Amino acid sequence: MQQFVFGVWDYVIMAATMIASIAIGLYFRFSGGKQKTNEEYLLADRNLSIFPVAVSLMASFMSAITLLGVSAENYYYGLIFFVVNISHGLATPIAGKLYLPVFFGLQKTSTYEYLELRFGPHIRMLASLTYTLQMLLYNGIVLYAPAIVLESVTGLDRLISILVVGLVCTFYSTLGGMKAVVFTDLLQSFLMFIAVLCVVIFTSIQVGGFDEIFVIANERGRINLLNFSVDPTERHTWWSLVIGGMVTYLSLYAVNQTQVQRLLTVSSLDRSQKCLWWSWPVLLSLSLLTCISGLGIYAVYKDCDPLSYNGISAIDQLMPYYVVNAMTSAPGLPGLFVAGIFSASLSTISASCNALAAVTLSDYVGKCCVIPQSYVPWLTKLTACAYGFVFLAISFLAEYLGGVLQAALTIFGAVGGPLLGVFTLGMFTTFANERGASMGLVSGLALTLWISFGGPRPALVKLPLSVEGCNFNVTAPTLPAPVDPSNYFYLYRISYMWTSPVSE
Repeated sequence: MQQFVFGVWDYVIMAATMIASIAIGLYFRFSGGKQKTNEEYLLADRNLSIFPVAVSLMASFMSAITLLGVSAENYYYGLIFFVVNISHGLATPIAGKLYLPVFFGLQKTSTYEYLELRFGPHIRMLASLTYTLQMLLYNGIVLYAPAIVLESVTGLDRLISILVVGLVCTFYSTLGGMKAVVFTDLLQSFLMFIAVLCVVIFTSIQVGGFDEIFVIANERGRINLLNFSVDPTERHTWWSLVIGGMVTYLSLYAVNQTQVQRLLTVSSLDRSQKCLWWSWPVLLSLSLLTCISGLGIYAVYKDCDPLSYNGISAIDQLMPYYVVNAMTSAPGLPGLFVAGIFSASLSTISASCNALAAVTLSDYVGKCCVIPQSYVPWLTKLTACAYGFVFLAISFLAEYLGGVLQAALTIFGAVGGPLLGVFTLGMFTTFANERGASMGLVSGLALTLWISFGGPRPALVKLPLSVEGCNFNVTAPTLPAPVDPSNYFYLYRISYMWTSPVSE
């Protein structure tokens, strides 16, 4: 596999990104209230502006895995995945009008305090522990997976990547609290947009124009937007993407601690709802650019697919591979791209450090012992810092987990539906009790994990690929013999997009 050695300007740009993030953390540590209260540290004194919060909402779960994965998704499976953005638009008013007023009215630090008020202490602890485990696993992957991808293609040492991103993120989020997290998200989101936009521009130039990307994609079957099949075993259809996407979006933006905590950093419910509304077009814009980047890379490699001739070993390496091959002529651009990928990881991890600190102090420590008020801010900061180091530890252990990496990513999606179901049960029914809610959560989790991890399951079928245009000797890949999907257990054939709706 070809590897590219970074130049001086590449390292300068990446270093500048990290220094800027640290500077933002230091600024908010020594300005304003200087992070002396939990109200400022966790909720930014509830006086942030709408735009930075809206951008931060997008950045919190748009990780490096998403940027690399969505571009590869559109390359190998077509544009239909973009339909999921319609579900986000449909779910936004539901989250803003039905769920958000409940949390905003309570003004609690942890979303799981609602479950104790509605049901009892046991369901609160169960849901909180589920969320904590989910975020610990996911953020370890967020650190590890991009480092592996970048090392395999660019030669950038994974140990250095993990340590730099993990330590910088832990430092500025610990010092500057929620204000630092939100405003670094602004910088990092800008870099994410620039990184993907560069790929779109370069591919457009290579194929002879922006419109040629879509002409080639359409000729080769990548503009597959009209799949209205009702078969739940088809991976992506309008029904699975719209319905499954709505449930997934609500599990993240309506009841997830990481997002709800951000929505409480403004002064009124109306402003909080506007944050949620404005986050959707920001998310839509980045998603659209990322999808187009995948189609653009396909237009360039349509007759010489790097996965087929072993130029890359995994589809997530596709975008970095293209950057290495096409953008090295412009000094600093590969570094800008990697800075964008690192920024996606930084925004996700910093959000989780702050949210998990809030949950730990509120749901665990606060329930076990009485802490003097003067100690609470310091204990919160130490907890946020500790979670940063835990993420680092998990990311290093992830190297030895092998296939469990994909399992951990699946957990992230699988637990969202049951948690959303518990909150929905509490908010929109009057007859449910704690025992029923607890049994529902446990059984929902058991079902989703069974469906997600059970096997064997049929292999994913990519759209047609070609190596006929390679200007070097390539042996055409041997296609596996077709296997009848009906030979597999039905639940293991159901699209992953239906996992959350089924569990709810």
